[in-house]
Amino acid sequence: MPPNDTQKQQQQASKAYILGVGLTKFIKPRGQVDYTALGYEAGIKALLDAGITYDDVDQGIACYCYGDSTCGQRVFYQFGLTKIPIFNVNNNCSTGSTGLWMAREAVRGGGKDCVMVVGFEKMFPGSLSAFFKDRENPTGTMGAMMAATRGVTNAPGAAQMFGNAGREYMERYGAEPADFAEIARVNHAHSAKNPYSQFRDVYTLEQILASPTIHEPLTKLQCCPTSDGGAAAVVVSEAFLEARPGLRERAVLIKGQCLATDTPDVFNRSAISLMGYEMTRHAARTALREAGITSFEDARETIRVCELHDCFSANEMITLDALGLCEEGKAHEMVRKGDITYGGRCVVNPSGGLISKGHPLGATGIAQCAELVWQLRGWATNRMVEGARLALQHNLGLGGAVVVTVYERADGKGNTDGSVGEGAVEAVGYNAAVEARGFTREQVERVRSRRGRSEWALGDTEEKVRARF
Repeated sequence: MPPNDTQKQQQQASKAYILGVGLTKFIKPRGQVDYTALGYEAGIKALLDAGITYDDVDQGIACYCYGDSTCGQRVFYQFGLTKIPIFNVNNNCSTGSTGLWMAREAVRGGGKDCVMVVGFEKMFPGSLSAFFKDRENPTGTMGAMMAATRGVTNAPGAAQMFGNAGREYMERYGAEPADFAEIARVNHAHSAKNPYSQFRDVYTLEQILASPTIHEPLTKLQCCPTSDGGAAAVVVSEAFLEARPGLRERAVLIKGQCLATDTPDVFNRSAISLMGYEMTRHAARTALREAGITSFEDARETIRVCELHDCFSANEMITLDALGLCEEGKAHEMVRKGDITYGGRCVVNPSGGLISKGHPLGATGIAQCAELVWQLRGWATNRMVEGARLALQHNLGLGGAVVVTVYERADGKGNTDGSVGEGAVEAVGYNAAVEARGFTREQVERVRSRRGRSEWALGDTEEKVRARF
């Protein structure tokens, strides 16, 4: 029986699309660029890419981990003071994707038609560490489990935890140190073509293995850096697109998505489980099923491009397994076959991933989204995964939360079905997928709020941003 009008309305209301994305370059955390400029640059680019103005936005979500309360309002007020609700989100390294999940939920529920998500991070140099020393660490129980099962070394805590997961994968399935190094080699190679990457150097497998050991099997070049950076996305409803039919060709459907937290297995004394393997497995299965992919076997036949949370090469290894991109225990075989790069079965982290692109916590998940949007549009012409129709994203935060998302072009086509790169220059005057450039004063005037703008709120941020270009 065909759906009636009410059912059609419910189906449309349940859809949410990425309409626009924007990125800053990811840079070393040296305190040279403030979060206000990072968020502003990314946000203006996303509005330009979406082809809308800030007056079209009816909710804002700010994503960051390092900063005081209401940093989000400080960033969003630069676009305009329009009385919309603004949320400030902190969900560890999955913060950006958590913001995207919240935006989708607001749109799917019919309460909002256009939600803007801006992630930004101004970090400290060096490894991550607890900021508040006078209270319990939220990952303290995980650290205690690690100490009880694998012991503690002088290496950074996160490197120990993920490195231990890598050790367990070797013990269980026969992976070797070179397999983890190969993951890093591939990601560094991919980053050379991403203009937003913090590091764009290419290394041989031997160079990666010979770099300083952090916590076996991890060497320095297998660990992501801390970074400053910003990313933004505009999430809209079906009704929003219907009212603006000219924008549909750039829209990308969030076809399936799941935000999940840990199961009791996180404390089952397995180093792999301690890194959220079970919640990733659950989130992947749920998001894929919502997207119409009913098994991991089908996913392996369907997914051709994936951005996953490779904070360390060891996490990419166990995540390939958890996402179902390989048979259980066969991730190292997938790596050896070349099935995580161009010419293989699934290109993983065409952006270069966290290992070389960088990891500004609040921006990371949204940056992954931007890369996959550009891939599906056919705009990432210098690193395109040809023929991709669906894209998979994984963003993990210990403590814990994980978001897995499946994307599809709104028209259902593949990224090479039309003219490759078509429409890429229209939004900002250049192809933002392959060039990390800025914007003009005229472009800013076009997208900032007309009814709620405040030059006092903006201050000298725009001049600082434009001076960097």
